Amino acid sequence: MANLCETIGLFWHLFFNTSIATAKRISARLRLSGSFVCWPLHFSTSKQPQSITGKQSGQSTIPLLALLAIFFSALPAQAKYGGGSGTAGDPYLIYSAEQMNAICTNSSDWDKHFKLMADIDMVNYTGASLNIIGYFASYDNNKPFSGVFDGNDCTISNFTCTSYNTNYIGLFGYVTGVIKNLGLIKPHIEAGTVYDVGSLAGHLENGTITDCYAKGAYVYGGNSVGGLVGFNAGRIVNCYSTGMVWGDRFVGGLVGQVGAGTVTKSYSNAGVSGNLNVGGCVGKTMDETSAVTNCYATGRVTGNGYVGGMAGQVERGAVFQCYSVGSVTGNQYTGGLVGYIRVLGMVAHSFGDTQTSGQLTSAGGTGKTTAEMKMFSTYSAAGWDFWDIWEICEGMNYPVLQWQIPDEDFRCPDGVSFIDFAFFAAHWHHRHCNPSNNYCDGTDFDHSGSVDFLDLAIFADNWLAGVHN
Repeated sequence: MANLCETIGLFWHLFFNTSIATAKRISARLRLSGSFVCWPLHFSTSKQPQSITGKQSGQSTIPLLALLAIFFSALPAQAKYGGGSGTAGDPYLIYSAEQMNAICTNSSDWDKHFKLMADIDMVNYTGASLNIIGYFASYDNNKPFSGVFDGNDCTISNFTCTSYNTNYIGLFGYVTGVIKNLGLIKPHIEAGTVYDVGSLAGHLENGTITDCYAKGAYVYGGNSVGGLVGFNAGRIVNCYSTGMVWGDRFVGGLVGQVGAGTVTKSYSNAGVSGNLNVGGCVGKTMDETSAVTNCYATGRVTGNGYVGGMAGQVERGAVFQCYSVGSVTGNQYTGGLVGYIRVLGMVAHSFGDTQTSGQLTSAGGTGKTTAEMKMFSTYSAAGWDFWDIWEICEGMNYPVLQWQIPDEDFRCPDGVSFIDFAFFAAHWHHRHCNPSNNYCDGTDFDHSGSVDFLDLAIFADNWLAGVHN
């Protein structure tokens, strides 16, 4: 006489072509679990009709449909992506390029929470809009990514997209949600003459991008083209870009065009080339609420008109406490810091290097020599915040953002070098490291209470890391 658990195990064996051993294991698990009561089953061979209750000749049986219902309800749910349920407390986990690409095809999940759990390589996923999360075809036909994607300080390498007839191009095409802690390595975007093109996001609308970067980016598009974001009507904080950016109009090393949005504590050293409204950090600010603050640009900028080392044109809004040092080449309305400022635009407390830019004038900001650009007094007189935002090594380099500086870069924000190793060595085997002495002046990286070989390993892992300008 069989029981229900054994019957399900046998069904699994016959239906799914598993081994008898597997079937027995399934039966045993069901018997031990609280999901089933493994009662006896009596299968009648009588051809007499059964009642709707399944009773016949005093024997108790279970209708086949009920048995199947119980069986399939016992099957384990297939984990989606790499696990998780898509909530804030239990985000979907992404471990592979395949799982990352699956987000693109599951638009019903674009309002969910995701967390990247490993560095992934998208080299085998190329093409047009198949790799894009969030789209905007028209005001009546659009679906943004409105969820949260936490990169978890991991990277996505070799994201490649080629599309010549679709706007809003990037890893995320149309974003109203949050993207954070994500790095892109060598993203490659070719978008012809379309608009709103960026390596990370084509169009950011009322969303937020924080602590993200694109390193070694290749971005080519039409209008509103940026190394990280094409069009920004949201918030971009603590981000940067390197590589090359090409476009026609509104082309920027970090952001192509800024609408009702802000760019804060970010920078670009990407090279930028375009026709009109071309800038080292942003191509153009176009809204009265546009704000680019505490940012800088170091890349080479070339264009035809409205060309600037920091911003091509400030039509509306403000550029505040920013600087640029890259070479600038243009034909009309070209400036070391800003190419052109309209009546509703403002540039304040900002500086451009007249020597490295090759431009003695600018539509806004103040021109300084290279030596003056590396002086603390230049910026402190303009009210720059060197407590929480900026850092400078007097006479040696330009200001950098504090979030850029590795913990191992003890002396001057110029990269982890022998100067920093000498400082670390001077604290070797120091004990009693605690918050009161800033953990031995920061050399006790793991906060173990002493400076030892574990701290040396951490230092070695970050050798030559950091900023070099």
